[in-house]
Amino acid sequence: MNQLHEQELEGIEEKKEGFAITDMDKLNWAFRKVSALRAKHNQITKLADAERERINQWEAKELRDIHNSLQFFETHISKYHANQLAENPKSKTISTPYGKTKARSSSEQIDKANEDALLKHVQASNLNDYIKPALMWGELKKSLNIVEINGQKVVVDELGQKVEGVSIKEANTKFSVEVD
Repeated sequence: MNQLHEQELEGIEEKKEGFAITDMDKLNWAFRKVSALRAKHNQITKLADAERERINQWEAKELRDIHNSLQFFETHISKYHANQLAENPKSKTISTPYGKTKARSSSEQIDKANEDALLKHVQASNLNDYIKPALMWGELKKSLNIVEINGQKVVVDELGQKVEGVSIKEANTKFSVEVD
C-alpha cells in the first residue's frame, strides 16, 4: 500500500455518515476510497498468509518429533501385545490404568479382484443362480472356498473348479492403542 492509499483512508469513517454520490467528483472520490480499501485488504491478506505459512511450518516442525515418538511407542506396544497374544491367544485386550491395547484378528477372506473374469467363470460354470443383471458377489462369495492345490492357495467354487477373478486376502491382526 502506498502513501496515496494511506492518505485516502484517513478520516474515511467520519465521511460515511449521510454520504451519497451526486456528481463525478464524489464518484471519483469513492473510487479512490475503494482502491485504497482494496489495497489495504490485499496488504492484510498477504501478511496473514505469510504468517499462516510460518505458523504451519513451525507446527509441522514441532509435531514431527512428537509423531515419531508416538509411532515409536505404539510400535513397541503392538510388538509387546503380539508377543503376549502368541503366548496366550485369549489376550485380545491388555489394560493398564493409563491405557489399553486391543488386538483384532481377521481370517482369510475371498476378495473380488476382477469382476469381468469372475462373471465369465460363473457363466461358463453355469452358476446362474449367482447372476442377476449384475453379479451377486455377496451370495457367490458364501459358496466359494479357499483350498490348497500343489502348495498354492486357490479359490474354488461349489463344483470344485478354480475361480478366476478373485484373490485371497491374507489373515492379519491389527493392533490399536487407546489412552484414557
